[in-house]
Amino acid sequence: MRRVSVRNLAAHKVRLFLTVFSVVLGTSFVAGSIIFTSSISNAFTSIFDKTAQGVAVQVSPDNPSQVAASGAQVSPGVPNTVVDTLRANRAKLGYDRLAVNYNGLVAVATAEGKALQTGNAPSIGTTYLPPDRAVAKGENTILPGGRGPQRAGEIALNSTAAEKAGLKVGSTTRVVAGQGTAEPQNVTVVGLLDWPFEVGGFVNVAFDEQTAQRLYSDGNHAGTVTLSAQPGVSDAELQQRVRALLGPTKLKVQTGAQVRQESKDAINKFLQIFTYILLAFAGIGIIVGTFIIYNTFAMIVAQRNRELALLRAVGASRTQVSRSVLTEAFIVGLLGAVIGLAVGIGLAAALRAIAIATTGLPNGGLRITPTAVLAALAVGIVVTMLSAWLPARRAARVAPVEAMRATMAEPRSLHTRTVVGGVIGLLGIVLTVVAALHQGVVPAVAVGAGAVLLIVAVVLIAPALSRPVIAVIGVLTRPFGKIGQLARTNAARNPRRTAATAFALTIGLMLVAVIGTLGSTFKATVDDALDKTVRADFFVTGVNNGPVPPPVLAAVRTTEGVSSVVGAGLVVSTIDGKQVMGRGVVGGKLSDMVHYKIVDGGDVTPGGMLVDAPTARAQGWTPGTTVDFTRGDGSTVEVPVTGVYERNDALGPWLLGTAAYDRVMPPATQMFLGVWARAAPGTDKATLQKRLTDATDKYLTVQVQTEDEYKSSVSSLIDQMLGVLYALLGLALLVAVLGIINTLALSVVERRQEIGMQRAIGMVRGQVRRMVYLESVLIAVFGALLGVLLGSGLAIAVVRTLREWGIGSPVLPWTLIAVTLVGAAVVGVVAAVWPAIRAARTKPLDAIAGE
Repeated sequence: MRRVSVRNLAAHKVRLFLTVFSVVLGTSFVAGSIIFTSSISNAFTSIFDKTAQGVAVQVSPDNPSQVAASGAQVSPGVPNTVVDTLRANRAKLGYDRLAVNYNGLVAVATAEGKALQTGNAPSIGTTYLPPDRAVAKGENTILPGGRGPQRAGEIALNSTAAEKAGLKVGSTTRVVAGQGTAEPQNVTVVGLLDWPFEVGGFVNVAFDEQTAQRLYSDGNHAGTVTLSAQPGVSDAELQQRVRALLGPTKLKVQTGAQVRQESKDAINKFLQIFTYILLAFAGIGIIVGTFIIYNTFAMIVAQRNRELALLRAVGASRTQVSRSVLTEAFIVGLLGAVIGLAVGIGLAAALRAIAIATTGLPNGGLRITPTAVLAALAVGIVVTMLSAWLPARRAARVAPVEAMRATMAEPRSLHTRTVVGGVIGLLGIVLTVVAALHQGVVPAVAVGAGAVLLIVAVVLIAPALSRPVIAVIGVLTRPFGKIGQLARTNAARNPRRTAATAFALTIGLMLVAVIGTLGSTFKATVDDALDKTVRADFFVTGVNNGPVPPPVLAAVRTTEGVSSVVGAGLVVSTIDGKQVMGRGVVGGKLSDMVHYKIVDGGDVTPGGMLVDAPTARAQGWTPGTTVDFTRGDGSTVEVPVTGVYERNDALGPWLLGTAAYDRVMPPATQMFLGVWARAAPGTDKATLQKRLTDATDKYLTVQVQTEDEYKSSVSSLIDQMLGVLYALLGLALLVAVLGIINTLALSVVERRQEIGMQRAIGMVRGQVRRMVYLESVLIAVFGALLGVLLGSGLAIAVVRTLREWGIGSPVLPWTLIAVTLVGAAVVGVVAAVWPAIRAARTKPLDAIAGE
């Protein structure tokens, strides 16, 4: 029987190719996802393994990882008193060298005077220490022909950044360094740094110690302190001694190995999320592929009805027949998994190249792990075997007497599955509707559960729906006369097959409708919030959503034609042991820029704070309540609540007055999310925008936008995120097209005698092709209608559960829906090209004779 299975596959190479290809698509995405994330993780691990070499212990502030990774500082740093204590106890601690480091954000201009783009990689200013004073090995190596910076106005720049910026030793340029006092300064490149590692787009500007201290410190704190151990003192021993000396502290005291591991853990956590996203879409492809494989094997069993019956007649048992089908499935799964692994390696290489070019991720080799290989093999073989299980059972039930029949009738009535599907669908609708009447995480999860029930219901009900729906959309084929009628008959002839084929498109377009609706709703929410609440004429923001240096506020305020200006300062602190992020109002009157409604207490005061109503209820805050903010250095700042405002997405959950912001966020840690400005009456706004651009151009990384431009930039950001999702969904749609091709090709084989008879009585080749095209279009549009209807309903329910987070009313993307339905018809035509050509080439006499 194994030989029968192998020979059967070899005899039907086209069918084998189509089935294997459906497995390849799913397994390649699984393997590619694992290999890509493993490769990037390995590249970062190699980099972090080279950092902090020679460092026995590092003392640093406890900056939030998501902020610290960018080089920004939200803590004043390590107090100078701690540095003095460490220096005074060298012999007691047993360290060899102590290095004080100051670091923070920096932007550098290219040779053309424009900001050097990092591709979202860090751009960090650091302290240059000569080799005889440095603790970390290899991070301050100057290439021949240069030297380290020795005074203000001199910098050393990492060689790859210098090459990208068109700078060399002796070049003059401009940098904007620091946070609270980030003023532009002219500098000369005196040396190029040879880093032990490089990340695409990474920028490191090294200053002399005094300049770095002035730029990145308030004068009372250092950034980090690193220690090297004396011979005979281990890193762990030195760490324990430092901790014992400092006592209870908010500072982190880590060994060099712990510093490296912390960096690895942070990047692996991010990559894990990315892996889940990729694997989720791989799962979609696999689910869709499962239906195609099932459909393929079901048709194969139907077409081999007489062959299987003859095997039974000559003595093959039911188990042997079933095993022969499963053997074919195993071979198909194994081939698909092996090829899918190879394609996945190529996919991972492409993703890695794109990531390196666009996001500044490190350049490292591909890492093909045993996990990726085993996952590809397991997914390919298991999915194919499971998909073929029901057809294999059906094959085992073929009786020997079937060998005397030419065809096998539709196996069972649709009544039972339709009733069961109707019950499940009703439960799904009830669960989804009830969940949509509420808001929060639990209702959103309930909508997800309702979606699962509805998808199952569609699987069960779709065959019964296919006939009436195709009868309705069959109107599209009426202009084609009898050929259109034949296409409608063929599409409705086998409802199970039609539904299984269309389901691939149903899932893909359901997700397109959900994602499109979410995107349209998010855009409408942003536009509505800006139109109703924001009164600013201009938005000064960081390029690529980066921070805005606080001195920009003064530059905007002093620009001719500006009537009022407000800065939105970033607040990162701790309340009741939980890290929080909010905003501070700096430099002007908030009501000049934003419409907001006070529902309790008064307006914001310089030393107070406002909270929105949901936050006030959740925290139990009322006007007069004192909120304790714990700064990065461990000190506590008390801020009174002066008022409660109605929820306002433009303001966030809470905000601090100017004086309170300065107390919670010391000047050295301050950076703005943006600056809002209003034009004075009678001022030409186009002229004022040019003035503002000229006034802020020296800060390199800021942009001045009108309200419409700001809306467009937010919409563009949403579109970019959706674009990634749509690209990933392309996998499911590609599988769907494959499914239609596969089904039509097998259908042509199954109906070979029928098509031969039609050709014999006068149907020409063009009419045969047209009939297959129209049949494919009907199946594709049927699947698209189910997907769009199901996806739109689920999207509306999901959006309604998100009201708690300020998401507005659902907005359906009608243009996208229309394009989707038209695109489905186009997909139907494209998918039918090869099967139609094959059908048209059928020779009438050979087909009738069964040859």
